[in-house]
Amino acid sequence: DPSDILVQAFNANRALNGLILTVLAIGIIYNLRQAGVISPAIRWVEGFRESVDPNRSRSLDRPPALIRAMAKILLDTDKSRATLSPESARAILDSIGTRMDEGRESGRYIGHLLVFLGLLGTFWGLIQTVNGVVETISGLGVTGGDPETAIAQLITNLKAPLSGMGTAFSSSLFGLSGSLVVGFLDLQSSQAQGRFYTDLEDWLSGMTDTRAGASGTTAAMSADGLPF
Repeated sequence: DPSDILVQAFNANRALNGLILTVLAIGIIYNLRQAGVISPAIRWVEGFRESVDPNRSRSLDRPPALIRAMAKILLDTDKSRATLSPESARAILDSIGTRMDEGRESGRYIGHLLVFLGLLGTFWGLIQTVNGVVETISGLGVTGGDPETAIAQLITNLKAPLSGMGTAFSSSLFGLSGSLVVGFLDLQSSQAQGRFYTDLEDWLSGMTDTRAGASGTTAAMSADGLPF
């Protein structure tokens, strides 16, 4: 039964494997949270569009942390003309891109930590096995006696050092498997954030006249140009 095999693997070293599973749970929650910050940001931007449109006036909620800098810039603009300079658009994209990159770094660190813990358990188990085998062989050299008895004693004594292999393989199993799960979730959250960033960039480019960079003038913003 696969479940029995997993339980036996976990029991090989409960402390280390429990730590790996705890880090895995943290990684899953963190990546789900990273993907979840996109929806509030989209809702706030859509609310801003409605607040700009006099026919769809709407009060704005508190902006989420991901777009807080963008919200401050947009709210400081003249809503009667709804204008935005190219410099402000670039500052918005740089701020959001920086926040996304910081979140991705933390997610990747969790994945790397799982691999490290798996390798740590592997080497720990191998050291236990090697030391146990050395002690077993050294004990045979001084025991002497009947060869059959010595072989039977060797088999009995090898059970303890070979248990270290359980630690080695079980920690690798949980560590690498957890890294795959966290890596997949990190990929999905990164793709979701990337699509949001691309759509936002397209919207801001439609709001801003790139020819105004030299003269410092701004262009009218289309409230319906958001491609979400």
